[in-house]
Amino acid sequence: MSTAAEVGHKAERVRILSDKGFRILTMLAAWFGVLVLVLLTWEVASGAMPAIEKFGWNFFTNDRWNPPRENFGAAPMIYGTLVTAFIALLIATPLGVGVGIFLTEDYLHPHVRNVIKFMVEMLAAIPSVIYGLWGLFTVVPITKEVGMYLYNNFRGIPLFSTPPSGPGILPASVVLAIMVLPTIAALSRVSLANVPSLLKSGALALGATRWEVIFKVTLPTAWIGIVGAVVLALGRALGETMALAMLVGNNNQISPSILAPGSTIAAALANNFGDATGMQVAALMYLSLILLGITLLVNIIAELILGKAVDVSAR
Repeated sequence: MSTAAEVGHKAERVRILSDKGFRILTMLAAWFGVLVLVLLTWEVASGAMPAIEKFGWNFFTNDRWNPPRENFGAAPMIYGTLVTAFIALLIATPLGVGVGIFLTEDYLHPHVRNVIKFMVEMLAAIPSVIYGLWGLFTVVPITKEVGMYLYNNFRGIPLFSTPPSGPGILPASVVLAIMVLPTIAALSRVSLANVPSLLKSGALALGATRWEVIFKVTLPTAWIGIVGAVVLALGRALGETMALAMLVGNNNQISPSILAPGSTIAAALANNFGDATGMQVAALMYLSLILLGITLLVNIIAELILGKAVDVSAR
C-alpha cells in the first residue's frame, strides 16, 4: 500500500505536470496568434506589392482613383477613415463613460439597472447593415436639417463650409458613434465597478460630495481601463465597413467640411473589390495594408500609454 508521503509525492508530480502542460498550451496559443498576424500581413503585403512598386509613397498623397488609367491614391480614404473615427469617439467617449458611471452608481434599482445594461450591450449585436439602413432613413434626414442650419449660419467656418447633400462625414460619424458606444460603455462600467469601495467611502467620510468622489476618485482610478475601452472602440471605428459604405457618401475628395461626402478605406474596399481587376486589386490590397498598419500603430501607442500608466500606478 502506498504511504501518505508517496500519495502526496504523486499528487505534486501531477500538479507540476499539469502546470507545465498548461503553460505550454498557452504559449502555443500566444505564438499561434502571432503567426496568424504575420501570415495575414505577409499575404496582404504580397498582394499589394505591384502597387507599392508602382506608386510608392505617392499613394499616400495622391487623391485620384481612376481604374481605367490605373491612377490610384489613398489620401481621401485615409483622411475619411481618421476623421470619421475621431468624430465618432468624440461623441461616444463622454456618452459611454457617462453610461458607465450611471450604471455603477446607485441611481436606479438593480433590476432596472440590469435591464438598461442589457439594452446598451445589445447595441453591439445589431448587424452593421441594419445600422446603415437606419442611418439612411433616420439619421441622414436629421443631420441634413442640422447641417443646413450650420451651413446657413456658420459657413465661414471650414467645418461647415459646404451644404449637406445627404450621406456624408457627419451622419456616418454619428452612426459610427452609436456603434462603438456599447464597447466604451461596457468596458468603462467594468473598470468603474472595480474601483475599491474603501476609496470612495473614505472620500465621502472626509466630506467630499458624490460628484467630487466620481470626478476626483472614481474616474482617476479607473482611467486606465477607460483608455483601453476607447482604444478597442477606435479599432472597430477604423475598420467598420458596411454602415460607412452606405452613409459616408463614397466621394474620393478631401474636404475640411464635415457636411461634405467622403470615403473611408473600409468603404472603398467594400465598394470596389468585387469588380476590381489588375492593378486596382493591388491598390486595394495596398489600402488594406495601410488600414492594418494604422490599427497596429494605434494599438502599439495604446499599449505604451497603458504600460507607463501601470508603472506610475505601481509606484
